This record gives sequence, C-alpha cells and structure tokens, in this order.
Amino acid sequence: MNRILIVDDERLIRSSLNKIVEQIGDNNVVAGLAEDGDSALEWLSRHYADLCITDVRMPKVNGLELLKAINERYPWMHAIIVSSYDDFSYIQQSLQLGAVDYVLKPVDRELLRQAINRSRDKMKRSRYDFAHGLTLKKLSHHRDMLLRWIEQVKTVQSEAMPILVVDTLEMLERWVGDDVYHLNMLAMVWLEVVNEELSKEKLDVALEEGEDVGLGEAAIPVERLRSYFRLCAVRRLEEGAIRLFEGSKAAAAKDQPGRRATEEVKKYINAHYDKKITLQELADAAWVSRNYVAILFKKATGMTIWNYLVMIRMQKARDMLLGTPLKVYEIASRVGYDNSVHFSQLFKETYGLAPAEYKKRMED
Repeated sequence: MNRILIVDDERLIRSSLNKIVEQIGDNNVVAGLAEDGDSALEWLSRHYADLCITDVRMPKVNGLELLKAINERYPWMHAIIVSSYDDFSYIQQSLQLGAVDYVLKPVDRELLRQAINRSRDKMKRSRYDFAHGLTLKKLSHHRDMLLRWIEQVKTVQSEAMPILVVDTLEMLERWVGDDVYHLNMLAMVWLEVVNEELSKEKLDVALEEGEDVGLGEAAIPVERLRSYFRLCAVRRLEEGAIRLFEGSKAAAAKDQPGRRATEEVKKYINAHYDKKITLQELADAAWVSRNYVAILFKKATGMTIWNYLVMIRMQKARDMLLGTPLKVYEIASRVGYDNSVHFSQLFKETYGLAPAEYKKRMED
C-alpha cells in the first residue's frame, strides 16, 4: 500500500482530499489527517507514511517548514504541495525541498492522481536502486545463501522453503538495520538475483512484485513497523520461491500427465484449508480416482498431498500470528486444527520455532 498523510488547516479540504484519494484507489490509502504541520509531525512520530500531501500556508508549522522537517527525520517520504497560491516563490521553494509536484486548489482529481503516481514511481525507483546496490555489495559475502536457493529450487525441496525464507529474511534484516522499509524491495531484488542465476541453467521464471493488501492497517504504529515490513518481505520471498519451484518442476516435466489434476487439488486445498479434507474430495475435484490422485500429486510436486495441506495451513497461520491479535488456539481452529498442541508441533516443524516464540522473534 501507498500510505498517505493529508495535511490542511481547512476541514473541508482535508475531507475532499481524503475522498479523492479513496476514489483514486490503486492501493493508495489515507493513513492520517492533520490540521497543520505541527500536528502532522506529532502524527508522524507515532505512525508510518510514504507520502505527505500538504497545504503551504498553515498556522504553527507551515507546509515548507513541514517539508524541511520530513526531509531531516523521514528521508524515505515524498511530498506533494496543494495550494491556493499560484506563487512562483512557493513553487520554487517546494521543488527545492524535494516536493514531487505543486497542485493548485481546487484540486483536480486527475492531476492529483498523476502526482501521486509520480511520487510512487520515484519512491519505487529509489528503493530499487538502493536494494540493487546493497545486494551487489553484500552478495560476495553471502554466496552460501544464494547456493542454498539454487540447490533447493533445482531439486524442488519445497518442504524446506519456510526455513529458507526465514533465514533469508534474517540476512536481509542485518543488511538494512533499522531502515526496515527497504526489506520489501530487497526481497524482490534477492529473488531477481536467484532467478538470474537459475537462468544459466535454462530456467527463467517471470517474477511479479505482488501486493501487500491485507497485511497491515492503513495507519501503522511505529512500534509495529518492523513486524509489518518483515511480513511483507516474507510474503514476497514465499511467493517468489513458489514461482521458482513451480518453474523448476515445469521445466523438468513438460507436458507431464496429471498437471491439470495437480492444479485442481491445489486450488481445492487453497479454498478449503480451514476444513477437514478427505482424499475422496480431492479426487472428485481433480476428476481422477482416489488412489491415483495421491500418486499424480507426489510425482508432479515432489511432496505428498498432506504435506502440501500442512504447508498452506502453516502459511495462513503465520500470517494470522503476525497480522492479528488472535490467540494460538484461535488460529489453530481457523486453519483446520481442533487440537492446538498438535497445531503448535506442526508449526514448529515447519518454521523451526513454536508459534509464540516465532512471533516474539519476528516482532523483537
């Protein structure tokens, strides 16, 4: 999501800008509203934002003073000025302070949408360039991790993927230190490096950046920021790893019989992971016999149907564990387990830590 802070001393203008951003959509969300620069800085001391849309003339701390403070304290943020004043000196000062655009009131929705898109593109380019440069700098000292990815993808060791992802995340976290907002793009660049190495083996997979809708609230408190960006990076690494594993399997078994049946089984499990699932239900979904469906799935994926079910359930459970206040027994129930002790054992086998320990480690 592109989280936006709107700052204007007129309540109706704030409301109007809020509505325009909602209408624009495209994963742009209003994370906060402030009536002047002073209250905006107070809000930013407690929450995260990617973009500030601010008026120029305001009481206490004006828009230009706010931009200066944002540049000093929150260097990752971008800003768009909205103003009733077509004043060259304001425009000049705003652009000198790094504002992406200067939009006149009354604000035209299309002009604001274009300005927000420019801001978003600029932010993504900046973070990509940083992530790419940092990866090139660090890679020579972490060839062992790259080789782990190559080996596990080539041999389709998908059951080891969760631990590989956690170990990779810890490595990337060490690289960025407190600048956790880089984790998401850094995970994407890491996947690109892995994919580039695999292309030398005649395996080239189309990776997508993916979306993080649903992983966090519009307004993220600073104390939960590391946890949020960790979760984004984990999802990115998992999605990329799954694509790489699927590409490896497809390259090794083009036109393999049973691929359609396997995909139907996966679709059924992904839709019903929270319920009791029988082999007969999966066979019916795949239009093959009860005995044959298990054989086809193992041959196509390298894992049993039940191992795949556990993997999906643990991924869903991990997302709930880190993204909601639900208790362990409540999460167990929501992913299909009546026995929370059994659930915790499976979680530990998957991620190397019990649920409570895993949450503490990810949030510390």
